[in-house]
Amino acid sequence: MHLSRRQFTTGALAMGILAPLTGSARAAAAAGYDYTARETFDLFDRTFHQSGAAGQPSDTNEAGGLAWGQSYILAGFIRMYEAYRDTHYLDRLITNIDLVLAGRDSVRGVSDYRGRSLPAWRAGAPYTVGTVTLKGADGTPLLEVRTSLTYANDAVATVTAGGSEGRFTLEVRNNRTNLVATFPDLSLDPAAADYAVRRILDAFPTPTRVTAKDLRPAPSGDAAPAPGATPFVSQPVVFTVHTGMISYPMASFAKIVLRDPRLAAVAKYRRKAIEYLKAARDAAAVHDDEWRQTDDGYGYFVWNKGTPLGYDGTEQPTNQGLALGQTYAELAAATGDPFYRDRTRRMARMFARELTVDADDAYVWSYWPAFGRTYNGFAKSDGVSEYTPSSNPVRSIEDLSHGAIDVEFAAAAFRNKLFFTGGDMARFARTYTKNLIAPTGEDGHPTAYVRVDGTGGATTPGQYLQAPRWMAVAQWDDAVFTHSRSIYDARAVEPQYGSYLSSVAYLNWHARRR
Repeated sequence: MHLSRRQFTTGALAMGILAPLTGSARAAAAAGYDYTARETFDLFDRTFHQSGAAGQPSDTNEAGGLAWGQSYILAGFIRMYEAYRDTHYLDRLITNIDLVLAGRDSVRGVSDYRGRSLPAWRAGAPYTVGTVTLKGADGTPLLEVRTSLTYANDAVATVTAGGSEGRFTLEVRNNRTNLVATFPDLSLDPAAADYAVRRILDAFPTPTRVTAKDLRPAPSGDAAPAPGATPFVSQPVVFTVHTGMISYPMASFAKIVLRDPRLAAVAKYRRKAIEYLKAARDAAAVHDDEWRQTDDGYGYFVWNKGTPLGYDGTEQPTNQGLALGQTYAELAAATGDPFYRDRTRRMARMFARELTVDADDAYVWSYWPAFGRTYNGFAKSDGVSEYTPSSNPVRSIEDLSHGAIDVEFAAAAFRNKLFFTGGDMARFARTYTKNLIAPTGEDGHPTAYVRVDGTGGATTPGQYLQAPRWMAVAQWDDAVFTHSRSIYDARAVEPQYGSYLSSVAYLNWHARRR
């Protein structure tokens, strides 16, 4: 939804959200929105939730709408409460969190790829592996074909006759990307040189990243799949990062209420704090089978082999694990439970090990953990992954948006006295001020580089419009605030996305602390 500045101000006055402006306030409004004013956040809150845009609290997370939309709004309510100590924002949290909890798989009665209906939020396309089952003429399942390319729901497997009896040709085409892989003259005889499972594996990686699995209990060469086209279906997975993003504000609500005797004395808030505490614990526990820890104090998450994801069997990207680390840190603060304290510290040690210090005394780190198999690469003979049998090293640097999750975790660990120091926070602030701030663009607007080492260009709105989410470290360098605010001021950003509301909340939060 796009609002002109005139519509924004007129609508706000009509709804009684904004008081009439006079003097210098009127002059400031004429130049754009005041992103440090609670009136701006409140109007954005109302506008977004009336718009029906993706990320409403009543949405499902099937395409990540709760994790990458509503979670930011919930976090924004937390920051607005911290900024103004107005229980209006706790009430807004209750309204939205209750709707989000009603969307858990266990409440909706839906399941993940293993048939588990869990107290968390599953997702499928565009993130997960798509599968089809190729059947014989009699309907017998013969071959499972998988594509680990993103947007698998846009892919189709087409079977045509091969060059002789019992042979077939398989084409896997993604209609979104127009990428295609073709495997001619396959056989389902395991003894044949053209045995489908082996031929497809040998060809990996193909453009549509195809793998296959024989579904017959006693494979032989007596069958071939029936000709025809079958669309792929993305498999549902509960992501650690989604659980963390959604549950983090719930744990924060519980911490705020239970540590404030005045709030805890209010029956409604105490009841909801206890409810949300349990919900956050239950959601976090869903991922216990993905947790790994070492004898020397490190902790991280993996994707278990066989999880229908492109890099199953490998360590999760740094930001994806640390998203749930945020929840651990707040649960530790809310409860004092040594379990959450230990997990937070282990994840913090892991993250600290990933950090390198550059020439400007700023932190730089990679998207994938440097100790992991994706970062270092692996061969088919290693048997690491089912859906990505082999991979060259993937050594990309963390980007601004995902890096904001990493920094948020570090700040939560620091704030709750679990790990990291003020010196660490200052280095994260320098990551922003020394590496992310880019020269003014051709349009004259302030902007930011894509990656935390100062590379990647500065024309990607999906990155520079996330800049205020680094506000957790702005107290160590006010330029984080002034620069990220200037990005919003220059573009008169409106409430199209949940992350924009979170950003406005963070600008309010820091402005009140200055």
